[in-house]
Amino acid sequence: MRKLWLIFVLFFCLPMVLWAQNNERNLSSEKWQFKGVNNDKYKWYPAKVPGTVHTDLLTNKLIPNPFFGANEKQLQWIENEDWQYQTTFSISKEEWNHQNAILQFNGLDTFAEVFLNGTKILSADNMFRTWKIDVKKLLKIGPNQLEITFVSAVKKGKEAAKKLPYTLPGDEKIFTRKAQYHFGWDWGPRFVTSGVYRYVVLHFWDNATLETVKSVQKNIFADKAELQFEVRIKSVIAGNFQLKINDKIQSIVLKKGQNHITVNSEIQNPKLWWPNGLGEAHLYPFEVSLVKNNQTIDRKKLKIGLRTIELVQEKDHIGKSFYFKVNGQPVFMKGANVIPPDSFLPRVTDSVYQSIVKNAVDTHMNMLRVWGGGVYADDAFYEACDKNGILVWQDFMFACAMYPGDEAFLSNVKQEVIDNVSRLQNHPSLALWCGNNENDEGWHNWGWQKQYKYTAQDSTKIWKDYQKLFHELIPKALDSLLPENENRYWPSSPSIGWGRKESLLSGDAHYWGVWWGMEPFDMYRQKVGRFMSEYGFQGMPDVKTLRAFANSDELNFDSEAVKMHQKHPTGYKTINAYMARDYKVPNTFEDYVYVSQLLQAEGMKTAIEAHRTDPKCMGTLFWQLNDCWPVTSWSSVDYYGRWKAFQYQARRSFEKVLLSIQEKENQYDVIITNDDVIAYDGGFALQLFDFNGELLWDASAAGSIPASSALVHFEIPKMDLNGFDLAKAVLSVSFTSEKKSAYSLYYFVKPKELQLIKPNLQITKLDELTYEISTDVLAKNVFLSSEEDAFFSDNYFDILPGQKVLIKLTKPVKAIRVKSLFEVMKN
Repeated sequence: MRKLWLIFVLFFCLPMVLWAQNNERNLSSEKWQFKGVNNDKYKWYPAKVPGTVHTDLLTNKLIPNPFFGANEKQLQWIENEDWQYQTTFSISKEEWNHQNAILQFNGLDTFAEVFLNGTKILSADNMFRTWKIDVKKLLKIGPNQLEITFVSAVKKGKEAAKKLPYTLPGDEKIFTRKAQYHFGWDWGPRFVTSGVYRYVVLHFWDNATLETVKSVQKNIFADKAELQFEVRIKSVIAGNFQLKINDKIQSIVLKKGQNHITVNSEIQNPKLWWPNGLGEAHLYPFEVSLVKNNQTIDRKKLKIGLRTIELVQEKDHIGKSFYFKVNGQPVFMKGANVIPPDSFLPRVTDSVYQSIVKNAVDTHMNMLRVWGGGVYADDAFYEACDKNGILVWQDFMFACAMYPGDEAFLSNVKQEVIDNVSRLQNHPSLALWCGNNENDEGWHNWGWQKQYKYTAQDSTKIWKDYQKLFHELIPKALDSLLPENENRYWPSSPSIGWGRKESLLSGDAHYWGVWWGMEPFDMYRQKVGRFMSEYGFQGMPDVKTLRAFANSDELNFDSEAVKMHQKHPTGYKTINAYMARDYKVPNTFEDYVYVSQLLQAEGMKTAIEAHRTDPKCMGTLFWQLNDCWPVTSWSSVDYYGRWKAFQYQARRSFEKVLLSIQEKENQYDVIITNDDVIAYDGGFALQLFDFNGELLWDASAAGSIPASSALVHFEIPKMDLNGFDLAKAVLSVSFTSEKKSAYSLYYFVKPKELQLIKPNLQITKLDELTYEISTDVLAKNVFLSSEEDAFFSDNYFDILPGQKVLIKLTKPVKAIRVKSLFEVMKN
């Protein structure tokens, strides 16, 4: 009887075990500990994975808040220490019975020696790579110990630097495949982290597993889209299986080892994926499943957006174009550069990445550039971009330096490229892969050869290493990974440095004559390139943000805390110099913060409008959208997500229909830009008011705004306005149609020269979240705030007499404070 029962169990239960679904176990949720390797002061303390040594030290109250005051300076010792992490996890008999067990580290920062049950299984040296180790033979039923020792990246980098006969620009960080901003930048602190910064998983599988799924769009027609799925399957047995893609099932035969399966698919009457502002970012969900005996063994999900993207570079009468076509339509790119949202990456949740993308969407952007000195973002960022129609310019992680070219380094980078392109290539938002940020420009324009006293032989070797990496290795890797219609690669951004005339005639441009060159904001109108991928000006963050890192009595420019939270060597001096040109420099710190934001917003308004109204320019990506800590920087949104005046202005400047006024020698040109693919018919009104609201001059006309255009619609002769005191007047330009309206104000003199009148601002509460703002005379740069951290739907706006502005809040507040430029400028 026992023998019959055994036969029954083997016959009926074995297939269930044999074809059990593959599964993953998250080891990050286990209890982890950490300690300093060479420092007896530190015993074992609880650790969090994902995490960093800095955040673990902070959680255990072993260090003060790294962001507060001047604490950054006191915490530099951490980067020179080695740190050890460990956990014990239990393996069940059911888990151990799986044929295969793969330990996967999604992010080790950076030089790590990994031991499992006393056996070394990995020496990691790249925080951007995914590390997979077969640990089946080392696992045991019951407790298993995982130990990771992180060696100081600073020490490792310095050791590697000593091996070269010359010094490479970029110091020790360039020898570490680690986020370069961790070593400090002119907007970020130096916190050279280490730790398990992304999830650790154990992947158990039997017989076969789906390793990768790549979607390829072969053809897109009006009535159908032709797709191809390229599936890589690893199998330990040969046999018949099925591959199911949504409802379509295809029989396949797998051999033992690696299998590459191609499956064709069609979508009838396809909906296209469009960038934000041009249509719906439609996504098609797909599930790819590996099936045996009617049982799903493994599955992967992806969302596909049907679109075509072209980077168009064609010679013309002035140089060479640089623009993107999406679905055959030339698209003017409006957006910003993004940096990592925190110095300590594991603190960046999915919601943080989603809020970055939301800020872009709410500001009418359609492209974000992931800058090369940070990290390849988490999946949540790209998924949010896919969903919201935000195209991604993706740098590889190299910035502002020259890098080694030895075989070990190049081999490491090659696998980094493979890992990250394989992870990200299915995202419809991916528009461009870019080799590096400013390395080419640095080599040719920043005087490195003279600074580091290179011999001719040294210079030749360094440049050849650059070419091997960015003109050979990376493009060849992309050729092997991407289909031709998705392989858009740009070796270096910018293509030519901003000091050269050619930089404005072809390729993309980083223009830093404003700020670094101390040139006036008006130069933005003269220095317009084919695609402006970087430019910017600093503004201080909200006073609430300043109070997060400084005590109230430290809110002044003499305090060490305020100085430490400005990383540009002449940052405050530069802001002050520009402020004195256009504004009266305020006497109080809070007013100074307010005016610094107005200054930044006004400068960037000039730049964006110059780019959007110049026919040869097809993109404007300002520096920068976000921060990695609370700081005075170029960001439009500070570390805590608070919008500066610039972010509100960017929303106005990125509207589909933009009205802008430019002063010429004898006239004022009214330029109307329309980024939409449809034209608008309506009425135009041009009105000159004094600050009391009296109409001094006006003109009106009916007309049309053509699709995808930037044209001068009106010319106002200066002699028409000669009889008016323009220091006391404002020009209002508006367009109204059934489908679209647009509005803009233009001032004829600098803010400090305006003869403003004290406004009597009225704030009327309509309901808990809605307020109405009105004034008796012109109120300029009205700033609303509250003790509560509520978001105001508009801010830093101008109001004309008789105008009513409705403001929505995200939560109720006890009271609203109001400030305008008059109160600040009257002193």
